[in-house]
This record gives sequence, structure tokens and C-alpha cells, in this order.
Amino acid sequence: MTKREQPRSSLRTLREGWRLLLFVAVFAFFAVAPRAQTPAQPRQVFRSGTELVLVNVVVRDKTGAVVRTLTRDDFAVTEDDRPQTITSFDFEELDKLDVVPAATADAPVILPPKPATPARTADAAPAAAPAKIDMRGRRLIVLFFDLSSMQPEELERAVKAAHDYVDKKLSPADLIAVASFSTSLAVAQDFTADRGQLAEVIDGFGGVNGAGFEAGGNGDVEDTADNGNAFTADDTEFNIFNTDRRLDALQTLADELSGIEQKKSVIYFSSGMTQQQDNQVQLRRTVDRANRANVSIYAADMRGLQAMVPGGDATQGSRRGTSTFSGASQRNQVSSQAASQDTLTTMAEDTGGRAFFDSNTFGQVFDKVVNDTSAYYVLGYSSSNPNRDGRFRRIRVRLKRGDLKLEYRSGYYAPRDFAHSTKDDREEQLQDQLTSDLSATDLSAFVSTSYFRLADNRYYVPLSVVVPGYQLPITKTTDKNKASIDVLGLVRDENRRPIGRIRDTVKLSTDAADDLKKKTVQYETGFEMPPGKYHVKVVVRENAVGTFGSYETDVVVPDVKKTPVGGVGTVKVSSVVVGTQLTPNARKNNANPLVRDGRELVPNVTHVVSAGQHLYFYYEVYEPAQPVKVMTSIAFFRGKVRAFETPVVQTTELGGSDKKTAVFQFDVPASALPPGLYTCQINIVDDAAAAFTFPRFQLYVRK
Repeated sequence: MTKREQPRSSLRTLREGWRLLLFVAVFAFFAVAPRAQTPAQPRQVFRSGTELVLVNVVVRDKTGAVVRTLTRDDFAVTEDDRPQTITSFDFEELDKLDVVPAATADAPVILPPKPATPARTADAAPAAAPAKIDMRGRRLIVLFFDLSSMQPEELERAVKAAHDYVDKKLSPADLIAVASFSTSLAVAQDFTADRGQLAEVIDGFGGVNGAGFEAGGNGDVEDTADNGNAFTADDTEFNIFNTDRRLDALQTLADELSGIEQKKSVIYFSSGMTQQQDNQVQLRRTVDRANRANVSIYAADMRGLQAMVPGGDATQGSRRGTSTFSGASQRNQVSSQAASQDTLTTMAEDTGGRAFFDSNTFGQVFDKVVNDTSAYYVLGYSSSNPNRDGRFRRIRVRLKRGDLKLEYRSGYYAPRDFAHSTKDDREEQLQDQLTSDLSATDLSAFVSTSYFRLADNRYYVPLSVVVPGYQLPITKTTDKNKASIDVLGLVRDENRRPIGRIRDTVKLSTDAADDLKKKTVQYETGFEMPPGKYHVKVVVRENAVGTFGSYETDVVVPDVKKTPVGGVGTVKVSSVVVGTQLTPNARKNNANPLVRDGRELVPNVTHVVSAGQHLYFYYEVYEPAQPVKVMTSIAFFRGKVRAFETPVVQTTELGGSDKKTAVFQFDVPASALPPGLYTCQINIVDDAAAAFTFPRFQLYVRK
């Protein structure tokens, strides 16, 4: 188990620029209050050191009608089963003109600009929370158009649904804002009640603006549409520190809306959201940030009612292989659709909203927003739990009357305080993060795995944990004891039994603090395990200020003995590992196949390399047919043009730990590739078995 450092990707630099633009755009949009607004009555504001927890509660009777006559004494609130004292109580009721400010539905609410705030640096103190803004008596709705997922006809449905509400149902209490996401978050309109202005902005999303990026098959070899774009390269390695930029945009949106005290509703128009990676923590983080900001997400799937045609509809080319005839293609279609809806369901329901699928009546989402925000109680309390432990705290609201139904969020994530914790406390904090459903992701982290067979029923799974150096507040003046990262992880099988554990501390050099900002910190370990499905969760903490990060995912170790022989994709092959560093490793009896001849190949997780480096490839082919004749080469494509290919290497000998393996190693100088983005294709042919496979991944060569 060693610590590795690699040059940081230039694409991460672009990512930082995107974050800055994202922050500036949203900051100017949401952080100010309307001039004309005056609260209908004075409201008590708590400014003590204790944080006020606000809970929105909708109370309905058996008929579904909102109950409006309750008082503070009718409610009881508990946090983790401990009674809390309700210190703030209010009843918000919209659509009543006597509580609506002077602005009318046809007049815009002018939001004065806020003074610019200097951009934060890695060493800057955290920004203060946005000033609280009272917009009592207003229904606050953000229309969020996900342009990255919707096809033109789906975007037109979203535009029509938005128009129907603005033109026909906009009430005097409504303030509408409009935002969109394509490759970054864009704010098209701040909060206003001007129908004409909103209609003009919504019209701007019509036409060709909604070209989608996720159409087509599921992209595997067997079930891929037979057209010029049959292979869609997996570019997620370039976004390894953010599972999905759409989730990141929603988090930013929620953070900036947190300055407004009232409930906010985000109507998310999309065609599903399938996470490009499996970091389940990222989704829970989005939910938690929305709950903190009092934001509910209402997701509308603009694909509407769908009829899935075996083999695909007219928008796709013919399917390859036999999957259409075996039913596998139809199963893949159903699974893909379910996966694209599951994320929306979780995100909506866990924030107090709702997801709408398989319906061509898109006005339902607006009806639900109006129903949920027309009348609700706001309960506030100061938690009796003083611990700033970052743990999830479950909220329960009860009434003296048992015949009423309550709707409210289930809890919140407590703040953290690292400086005052003891050694035992810090170890307990790590363990709590590992077992928590809402683990922290304030420090970006990524976990990458691969697999190599050691014996018929035993595999070695190398595991890499990566943290971006620029997020680590390490300087030359940092105490050496604090210039470190704690790593805690657990691997479980399908029955949730632990089969592997990680606990280590990575020491960082304060002498290289400046250089660290341009690198990633990479921790390497590995496990021996049989074939099967596993779940991995890793928690990391930097020890300068105590920021946590976490990553969890499912890992499948395939049983290559069950791979059929003959035809495309039927070569029994390991993972393909590419790296740029060979480091000394003199440990004997090491099962890790990446350690050979006293040197260890360190995986390049980001797949971003410099032109002056070498690309080291390693992979294995298991049990090739007799007589052994396995041929392989590596090709690099820029678009559809083959830019470079290695000579073909052929082997007739077997080796490996089981003596049934053909081992291949390549050394390709990156200088042979002009800077740019490549699709790297590994060509493997088992000549005796007439079997072949072509694993692919993306690679970026920077200057």
C-alpha cells in the first residue's frame, strides 16, 4: 500500500474555470431581494450561535384538503427520538392577495445587483452563508431545462408545458425563474412575475437548442446500433471528481437559493438521468444540499408515455448480434429506461418533491407544485444536540390528532467541527462516515478498480483511491502531523458480509506543497476475492482542517471461465491497465500482477498524460485455445481516423500465476501522439478459437 502522485489533468483546470463561471452566474442571479417587498408581519429572526432547523409541514385531512387551523401546541418535533422545543412557528398561505406584495402578476420584480465577491482560492476561508431573504407570500418556482438529455421534440413538450402554466395559470403569488444546463449551468431569467418576459425566455429553448446527447443504444458490443457512431467513447474519466455535472449544477443552484427563507420548487425538465459513474454518494449529496436549502425537486420525464420496440425504433440503426432475437435487447431497453428514472425518483422524493413518468399530461407537475406550496406550516427549532459530528439526524413530526396526514422531510445533515475533536473522536468520525447513508463529499474522491485472475476461482482486484491535490489545504507552514490523509474503506459481498477492509494514513510532504496543487494524490491497495458482485465504499479525510470525501460503487468480478468461445467479444481477458509510472516494489510473494521484476505499474486513473511521458499497458488473456496463437496491438483514433498503431505482437507461450495465461505489456511513448483526445482500442485475437475482442477507452494527451 503506497502513496502515488501524478500530474493533474489539464481538463480539471478547465473544470475549475467552469465552476468559477457557474458560481458568478448564479451568484448574481439569486442572492438579492425584491425592493418592493415588505413582510406582512414581523418575523422573529434567530442570530445566536445555535443553528435554527426549519421544517416545512403540509397537513392534510382524509380528503386531501390542507388543514389550516393548527397552532404551535398541536405539533411535537423529535430529532433522533429526542424531543425538541419549537421556537419558531409560522403558517405560509399563498394565492391570497392580502399577503402578496404590491407587484402584480404582469409586473416584474426588480432584483437589485449585489456587490461582486472575490473568487475563493484553495487556501481561502469558507464563504459566509448567504444573507437570509424573506419572500413571504410568494411561490418560488425555478424552471430547469436539462438540454443535455432532451431531444428536440422532448424539449418542445417542456416548452409547451411551461407556456401553459405561465400563460394560463400564473397566479399573483408566483415568481418564476428559468435556468438550463447543457455543458454548464446557465441562468436565463431571474425571479419575475412578468408573463411576457417569461414567455420570451421560454421560447428561447425551442427549435434546435435541445439537441440531446444520450440517444442510441446502450453501447456494448452485442447490442449496439449499426451506424457510424456505433461506439460512444466513455469520457467519464475526465470528470472523475464529479459523478454527473447535472447533479453538480443542481447542488450549486440549491446553495445559492439557500439565502431565501421560504420553500423553493425546482421543476426539472429532462429525459431521465442515468449516472455516468456509480458514485452513489454524489446523488445523496445533492439531496442533502437541496434539503438544507429548503428546495424541493419535481422531476418531469419529457419522453412521456413510451412504447419500447424490440430492436429499437426508427431513431436508431439496426442492432448487431443476436440480442434482438434472444430478448436481451428488450431487457436492456427496459433496464436502461428504469436506470434513467430511478435517479430522478430518488432525487425528487427525498427532497419532498415528486417525479412524473410515463404520462403525456405534463401539466401535472405544476399542479403538484401548487398543491404542495399553497399552504404549509414552518416549524423551527434549535437542536438540543450540540455535537458538530456531521451525522444524519432524523426528524419526526407528530400531531395530537391521529387522523391527519403529515408531509415533511425526513432529516438533515449536521455540521462538522474537526478542530476540537480528539484522536478517538476522529477515528469515530471516519467510522460514522463509512456507515452513514449520507456520507460527506466536500473533498472530491474517486475509486477505480480492475481485476486479474490468479487461479480458477481466485482474482486479484487492485484498487486506487484518488484525491485532487488542489483541494488539499496543505502549505509549507502546515504542521507535518496534519499534512496527511486518512483512508478508511470496506468491501462487502452480495450478502453484505465484509470481505476486505482498508485503514491507512498517507503522509504528504510539506516541502512539495506548491507542487501538490498541480497533482493528484493516489493511494494503492488490493484484495484477493472469488468472482461475484461486491460493494465498495471508501472514506477519505485530510487532516489539516478535517474535510471529508467519500465514494461508493458496485464492483463486478466476472468469472472468465463462463465466457463463451468463438466470435466477437469472447476472448477471456482481464482489465486493461494503463499507467505512466513504474515504481520500485521489492516485496516478494506479491499477488498483484502489476508488480513485475521488482517494479510496480501505477494505474493512471484520469487517463490524462503529458507528451513527454511513456504509456505502459498491461493486460492478460486467459486459457486461449490450443495451439496457442494470440495476437494483439493497440490503436489510437482521433475521431474516425487511426492516428497511430503499435506493431502486432504474437505469443505462443503461456505463463501467469496459473500457467494458463498469455501476458502482454506495451511501452508506447506519448510523444508519438500529437496533443489531443484519443480513443484507445486494444485489439486482441485468439486465432485458434476464432475469437476476438476490442476493449476501448479514452485517453487525453496534453502538451
